[in-house]
Amino acid sequence: MSNPIGQLNKIFDSRIRIGIMSALMVNESVNFNDLKALIDVTDGNLATHLKTLEDNNFIKVQKGFIGRKTNTLYSITKPGEKAFRAHLDALEKIIKGLS
Repeated sequence: MSNPIGQLNKIFDSRIRIGIMSALMVNESVNFNDLKALIDVTDGNLATHLKTLEDNNFIKVQKGFIGRKTNTLYSITKPGEKAFRAHLDALEKIIKGLS
């Protein structure tokens, strides 16, 4: 049996990325401002982490408008959901292995 630590995904090492992925796992989509408030980070910090997740095809971005204001929605992709579930499963195995 392989070591579950090797199954952890480095992309999810960040608490901010874990927060983003967790929010997107339970919501069809979340806009930028709601994510920012939920995770309690600055615009720049959130944008950097969102870009990393987008570059790895874990989330998709939909830009639009509500009236004249821009509205950017984020949602999880199938590969993103699969990768995050695998990461959570590996964490669970590590925790169970230590108890």
